[in-house]
Amino acid sequence: MAVAIARTVWRKKIPHHVCRMSYSSTVPTTKLFIDGKFVDSQTSEWLEIHNPATNEVISRVPKATQAEMLAAADSCSRAYASWSETSVLSRQQIFLRYQQLIKDNIKELAKSITLEQGKTLADAEGDVFRGLQVVEHCCSITSLMLGETLPSITKDMDTYTYRLPIGVCAGIAPFNFPAMIPLWMFPMGMVCGNTYLMKPSERVPGCTMLLARLLQDAGAPDGTLNIIHGQHDAVNFICEHPSIKAISFVGSNQAGEYIYEQGSKNGKRVQSNMGAKNHGVVMPDANKENTLNQLVGAAFGAAGQRCMALSTAILVGESRDWLPELVDRARNLRVNAGDQPGADVGPLISPEAKTRVNGLIQSGVDEGAKLLLDGRSVRVKGYENGNFVGPTILGNVTTDMKCYTEEIFGPVLVVLEAESLDEAISMVNNNPYGNGTAIFTTNGATARKYTNEVDVGQIGVNVPIPVPLPMFSFTGSRGSFRGDTNFYGKQGIQFYTQIKTITSQWKAEDATLKTPAVTMPTMGR
Repeated sequence: MAVAIARTVWRKKIPHHVCRMSYSSTVPTTKLFIDGKFVDSQTSEWLEIHNPATNEVISRVPKATQAEMLAAADSCSRAYASWSETSVLSRQQIFLRYQQLIKDNIKELAKSITLEQGKTLADAEGDVFRGLQVVEHCCSITSLMLGETLPSITKDMDTYTYRLPIGVCAGIAPFNFPAMIPLWMFPMGMVCGNTYLMKPSERVPGCTMLLARLLQDAGAPDGTLNIIHGQHDAVNFICEHPSIKAISFVGSNQAGEYIYEQGSKNGKRVQSNMGAKNHGVVMPDANKENTLNQLVGAAFGAAGQRCMALSTAILVGESRDWLPELVDRARNLRVNAGDQPGADVGPLISPEAKTRVNGLIQSGVDEGAKLLLDGRSVRVKGYENGNFVGPTILGNVTTDMKCYTEEIFGPVLVVLEAESLDEAISMVNNNPYGNGTAIFTTNGATARKYTNEVDVGQIGVNVPIPVPLPMFSFTGSRGSFRGDTNFYGKQGIQFYTQIKTITSQWKAEDATLKTPAVTMPTMGR
């Protein structure tokens, strides 16, 4: 009953109190969320949000003022004292209600994602669902935050640990997963007893604002989550404000390296997931039909705008003969606006992204790659002004080409060739990124050799996008990650908590002993 009531309240409030309030007679604006209230920004600087399928302005988002950012951080600080002392069972109950509210409103959240980000509705629902899985895992917090005990370490002495929150935490999210990545961040941080300052991507703030309303309806106290908007000033504020103890970031390498350096310099924990160049190694003994389908889906789904997109194929030996069929399957994908029935590939996020992707395709052609499928001239009826690039495949690519060395972040598959598995492994290991990779084979020994020798944090065997479920952790490595502790799972709990160790001794003779001990205490004797 409580869930049903909360959902009803949320549905009534969304149009007027969350993220849409008239900026002019025609263009709505996104609000800030400070101290439990959705408030209008007093800024004079606004950013336009465009529908990627049409490039029409659909709303505006504020660059929060310094005073507004301070108010958000202060709200987190004030709320921390009581929230950190709230029982773990009470925090668990809030997130149990929260995960149900997300389930009940998954289609509403997906519509918001498609409107601002462009991905297909089916993919947008997947975006929400993968974030929901993290929230569901947060509901296991009573087990996840257990400490350790060693009784009778010596006579009358016990040692035990507590796992405790660390304070105010902050998250900086990218545009490509408006639900999943924020849900990697604030639920995990908050369920551990921290308060949270969230900065969604200024390109896609709507979904995060809806998620904030749902969290409020689930019973989260005012001030436990605050949301600001902006660009460089907001990032610098998070990196520098002394009350913020930890920063979670997902995005580009340039921004990620900067946030890791600035946050660390200011004494903060930082986990920074960055760019990638994910390789799919295709062995001649692989299941052909399944492999081709997996490659196409992983390369072109979400218009290639995934940090785990399988953007590079290495065809080993005779599997090179499969290339024409791979091209045919990619050619048959349907490019359309994300809310249109049957759409497989939606638009890129912006005209600038489209220009960059097209430029990297052309760089491949200029450097000698063979353009097997060209999606640059795709036209979508009724959406002629959209940021569309169709599936594109470049063959004869070598590791020194710009289209290989740079992350394209679009619906482009670059294809390299190798004579042997060893050569393929060498290619992958010589690439600076270490986010994800996959091998397609029916041979267990081949799979075992690959998983043991390849230096990448997340490996799929006949699984093209090996993003772990939340009971594990997202373990990108090398040039794809900065920090000591990864996202969600056990490592996520470690990131958002600190250990306190207590050693206690209770001797019966303490009440009567008259002589003080001045030597170093020893244990185990």
